[in-house]
Amino acid sequence: MSHQQKTLWTKDFTSIAIATILTAVGGEAMNLPISLLVFDETGSTFLSALVLICGVLPDIVLSVLVAPLIDKGGKKKWIVGLDIVTAVLYAVMGLYISGHAFNYLLYLIFVLAVGTISVFYRLAYDAWYPNLIPNGMEQKGYAVSNTIYPLVIIAMSPAATFLYEKISMAHIFYLVAGITMVSVIVESRIHEEKEEAQDDYTWKQYCQDIREGFHYLKKEKGIRNIYTYMSITSGVSDGNTVLIQAFYQTVPWLTVTMLGFLKSAEMIGRGLGGIFQYKKEIPVKKRYAFTKFVYTVYGLMDILLLYLPYPLMLCNRFLCGALGISSATIRETAVQSYLPENMRARINAFFNMVFAIGSVAFQMAAGALGQIMSYRFAILLLATIELTAMFLLICLPAKENRPVYEAVRNAE
Repeated sequence: MSHQQKTLWTKDFTSIAIATILTAVGGEAMNLPISLLVFDETGSTFLSALVLICGVLPDIVLSVLVAPLIDKGGKKKWIVGLDIVTAVLYAVMGLYISGHAFNYLLYLIFVLAVGTISVFYRLAYDAWYPNLIPNGMEQKGYAVSNTIYPLVIIAMSPAATFLYEKISMAHIFYLVAGITMVSVIVESRIHEEKEEAQDDYTWKQYCQDIREGFHYLKKEKGIRNIYTYMSITSGVSDGNTVLIQAFYQTVPWLTVTMLGFLKSAEMIGRGLGGIFQYKKEIPVKKRYAFTKFVYTVYGLMDILLLYLPYPLMLCNRFLCGALGISSATIRETAVQSYLPENMRARINAFFNMVFAIGSVAFQMAAGALGQIMSYRFAILLLATIELTAMFLLICLPAKENRPVYEAVRNAE
């Protein structure tokens, strides 16, 4: 029995890992072609950005509101049911556009619908995933999930571009619908513990659960500090992306192709960093110190990025990718171990909401700063905000933050 506990790759974990890969492949195969199509048809960066924002808006509006529903029920039925709905939506969309001309409003509504489904799906997935990791294997389990997306992006970005150039959008929709249904079959094989039958969920109970989630956050300052900082650093990263792209498009000695290699360098770093996290366990007592080190280096690398020669820019992004995935794995391992199981969806919902708000706010700020100052100085300013937030929210309140980073899931 003890020997069985030492393996991460149980039937259930293997199934969720395969399903995660399929979902990531399907998402990348769909998102990039839609982005390319909208710009090709409209020629407008604003209209293209509006499509991306529609995918984020449901996180701001719905996450906290729907989280109690996720916490109250079995997670598997949400995952499987939502994937079926998504597959049907893809198939219907493919059928419709095969006989109609491009319609911008239709794609806007489609992205909004997929974004809404994703809110429910992500909350259910994040609340269910920790239960499928064997005890003592949390860091390895999150290293796997955090490595999947960078590797899929490296492989699928050129593949999605090839699909867009070679086959119709309708057939891409059909292809992704098929991939999603394969994911449904895999997810259906995962075992889920039967929960006790519950009475009908009333409006009063729903409101009580919302209040309970905010009450938990009110007393858990460490969780609040970590999530607030993450919303800032993630938002700064999104804002920097806007400024870096503009820098590469306006500086004579740089090209868009070189920007592509810069992104690839970061993703390769993420992939190798994830593999390192899988192989090397960070001791529980060193998680907090390691995290502070990573956040400090990351902020300094952001400040230096656009002042470096191109080869060092590649090294910069590679290092940030490797360190970023390492800190993300440690954070998820710690936070999901720290949170009570019946609160995960509600607290993760808060995280998704502030994440989305930070992303929108800092992208708008970056766009405004880029209009009135050099791109280099704008990134330096944003990175300074990032480092200041790290000092105030992560370093100073060590008493509240350390217990979260040193959390270990209780054996079941």
